[in-house]
Amino acid sequence: MSDAAEPPKREEEEVTLEPEDQSDDSSEEEAAGGTEMDFLRNLFSSTLGLGSAEKVLDELTLDGVARYINSGKCKNIVCMVGAGISTSAGIPDFRSPGTGLYANLQKYNLPYPEAIFQIDYFKKHPEPFFALAKELYPGQFKPTICHYFMKLLKDKGLLGRCYSQNIDTLERVAGLEGNDLIEAHGTFYTSHCVSFCCRKEYNLDWMKEKIFSDDIPRCDKCSSLVKPDIVFFGENLPVRFFTSMKMDFPRCDLLIIMGTSLQVQPFAGLVGRVPKSCPRLLINMEKAGQADPLLGLLGFGGGMDFDSDKAYRDVAHISTCDEGCLALAELLGWKAELEDLVKREHARIDSQDKKEKASAQSKGAAAAKGSSASVAPEPQKEE
Repeated sequence: MSDAAEPPKREEEEVTLEPEDQSDDSSEEEAAGGTEMDFLRNLFSSTLGLGSAEKVLDELTLDGVARYINSGKCKNIVCMVGAGISTSAGIPDFRSPGTGLYANLQKYNLPYPEAIFQIDYFKKHPEPFFALAKELYPGQFKPTICHYFMKLLKDKGLLGRCYSQNIDTLERVAGLEGNDLIEAHGTFYTSHCVSFCCRKEYNLDWMKEKIFSDDIPRCDKCSSLVKPDIVFFGENLPVRFFTSMKMDFPRCDLLIIMGTSLQVQPFAGLVGRVPKSCPRLLINMEKAGQADPLLGLLGFGGGMDFDSDKAYRDVAHISTCDEGCLALAELLGWKAELEDLVKREHARIDSQDKKEKASAQSKGAAAAKGSSASVAPEPQKEE
């Protein structure tokens, strides 16, 4: 499935929008070193027949996954999500032919579609990005069934962490908090001045006011551009992505991957960081993340294996993310609870939106009244 609400690729990666506490060179070198060590471990393990994996699922189906969760043995679920979990909210993905973001950017007169998320292009021509940001700005969309399924996992004490490629903040709106989330490609939640000498931080409301008044956001302190903390091509992923993955994935009991094509590194490589016995469930419109046949012979990369005779832990449920989450919730006995949560939260969001719009209209009317009252009446002409 094409990634939606995900930033574009940087060096074969999607746009990663991040706060400016970006990863430093040492973090990247460390990650590269970790990949090389993973290759060597897997190579020796495969060649010498070491580290044979235990089969945890009694069946490589959604039913098998549900029985495993309900068994009580599954206590630490990590979710990896991409743009596909937000398309049902009305947010377009990036690559779907005809409907994807990249297919509909002609009006911005870009040299090529990805330029809208290129940091160098942004610094020279910020207008296209902020025009697009106005169309896609957080707060105009409601979380999906999939978002609330993850909230349900949290409420039941099963969610270890959610790793998201998305920049739409819908995980936060659904009730996941900062500690529950790794926003691998950054977020609109905060913004920073692009000047390295300044780096002043701005909040979501400040940026929203600028974008919706069609002003190019500039720093109050130094007048440089202010950019949401989403990772553009040419920028690094947040440091927290690299530090957290080392803790979270080795302890994972079940990896649930939803709405991502698993084409963007280093995010896609996370599937290979769970223990060899850890089941991996993909809920997507098509299979993704499958191992390269040649590298698979070497045991490298931890790619998904859904169909071979050696498959023992990977399950592909081909459907929309919402349909897959509803199906899994039903097997778990949580369907009514999930549907009630979605209905209740959507009603709360709608009510809050109405109050905010009424308040804005009231303030606008009061301002207009005050403005007209301040205008002195014209003196009457004497006959």
